[in-house]
Amino acid sequence: MLIDFNAQQEKIFEGMNGGEGIVSAKMFVNSSGKVIISRLKPGAYIGLHTQATSNDINFVVSGEGLAVCDSHEEILTPGVCHYCPKGSSHMIRNTGHDDLVLYTVVQEL
Repeated sequence: MLIDFNAQQEKIFEGMNGGEGIVSAKMFVNSSGKVIISRLKPGAYIGLHTQATSNDINFVVSGEGLAVCDSHEEILTPGVCHYCPKGSSHMIRNTGHDDLVLYTVVQEL
């Protein structure tokens, strides 16, 4: 199956999961989960939330950021992957001057 993000309209979210700032995303959704390309604007963050029913896998495409998963801080740079398993809580913040671009797979369990 081909997912063409070029053909999708970007959706804008403000204050995602109780965070601050603007997050834009293109996403594919089905019963197995989601595949998402997202951009966190400088200073934006996705608020602390629990992965109640899914694993959340975030590969950093570009930009700089910080993830906190179960109180452990992780520096996000291009080429690293932040993994938050089902039952854990996490947040993601753009700490850089450019957009933080993430390729995310949400695996429903």
